[in-house]
Amino acid sequence: MAQPTHATTSDSHCSSCACGHEVSERAKVTTSSLREKQAPIKDLYKKDPSKAFVTLSAQGTLSNTSIACKLSSGAAIKEATTRVAGLHPKAGGDNPDVSGELCSGDMLLEALVACAGVTMKAVATALSLPLKDGNIRAEGDLDFRGTLGIDRDAPVGFKEIRMSFDVSFENEISEEQVERLGKLTERYCVVLQTIAKKPEIKLRVRGAYESEDGIERAELWARST
Repeated sequence: MAQPTHATTSDSHCSSCACGHEVSERAKVTTSSLREKQAPIKDLYKKDPSKAFVTLSAQGTLSNTSIACKLSSGAAIKEATTRVAGLHPKAGGDNPDVSGELCSGDMLLEALVACAGVTMKAVATALSLPLKDGNIRAEGDLDFRGTLGIDRDAPVGFKEIRMSFDVSFENEISEEQVERLGKLTERYCVVLQTIAKKPEIKLRVRGAYESEDGIERAELWARST
């Protein structure tokens, strides 16, 4: 349920502060450039909704040397010293292979692959299953009309997520062992279970600024889902 919000001021706009005007001008430029970039994309999706669909994916590999999962990323992202999230190209973002920026949806799938991979390797070790190596892949279908506010009926999040585990073992194993490995991986994978069983989420946004009298003021919005 929504929690009460508290505002320390009724006017969040500065009418005479030079610094405030500079911030406003920068915001206008950013807003204008984003709208210019997204306008043709939105028009395209309105005319042809199929163009708004994309399947994001993430991949990881397992080995018999450690309880870990190695993720695969683009060259520019590998070279980056800091992980940077940006808009997906279908939402007006730059090519991630050039910018090194990842869509947050890609990051979510990577987290899912990483967690599932580590969990599977840990479960296999606990069960004394001789897991040799493996490949894990997660795919998620997105309709960008949702997050771009084009169609209220379009989902904002992933409509479907699919995972596949292709693993090999040092020696023969039974169907029952493979089934148990899969079930226990599903049961104990934290990210998978977090996605599957919606947790309570608490949101809080605090916007602070300095007023004309030099006093810091803030607007607060909070909500629990």
